[in-house]
Amino acid sequence: MNDVIETILNHRSIRKFKDIPLTDEQIKTVVSSAQMASTSSYIQAYTIIGVKNPETKQKLAELAGGQAYVENSGHFFIFCADLQRHELIGKMENTDVSEALQSTEKFMVSVIDAALAAQNATLAAESMGLGICYIGGIRNNIEEVSNLLKLPDYVIPLFGLTVGVPESEGSQKPRLPFENVYHEETYTQSEDKLISQLHEYNETVAEYYRERTDGKRSDTWTGQMAGMLSSAKRKQMMEFVQSKGFMKN
Repeated sequence: MNDVIETILNHRSIRKFKDIPLTDEQIKTVVSSAQMASTSSYIQAYTIIGVKNPETKQKLAELAGGQAYVENSGHFFIFCADLQRHELIGKMENTDVSEALQSTEKFMVSVIDAALAAQNATLAAESMGLGICYIGGIRNNIEEVSNLLKLPDYVIPLFGLTVGVPESEGSQKPRLPFENVYHEETYTQSEDKLISQLHEYNETVAEYYRERTDGKRSDTWTGQMAGMLSSAKRKQMMEFVQSKGFMKN
């Protein structure tokens, strides 16, 4: 097993960081690594916003639901779907690109591009001994975040990424069974087999929580997911996305 694979398999979310800001060199390395991710048709439909200002980080921590590690991280990156530069390309090349930019397909491309870039950034950071945590909570108040960052049309904040020197290693949550995730040739999972695997996985997850909390918590994965999915969240998302120019066709 090589160092890259060991880094990937050792991943865990870090929520406590030492009070050490990232250096400019570290920031550049993380962003440059993100830029080398695969991108659909060379479109590069994302932007990364780095936040150092303590007051801005504090405000973003509040907007993300009171997540203190946003404020206390070594650096906070925000990954955005971005087709604004492509709108400018249309003007530069005297070409009407509006129908394409407003399509659901190009919205998906921009989201996928940003996610691929973020995972490269994560791997780069972790390979340097830094810790990370993805912050989807910035979408709790997505319009306020967009205004705070002064994002123009065709730019949407998708998620944040806290990066810093870990205060402690943290624990690693067990993932779904390999057979539950990987299928060959076709989607071959029978419902009975899937349910059986999920029961086994529930035991693994419950044991993880029991060990982590000295028996005070024994949640199952399916119980957590059922609770989370029992009602729709962030119902304003489609309206906001469309207000920024995306997903109109």
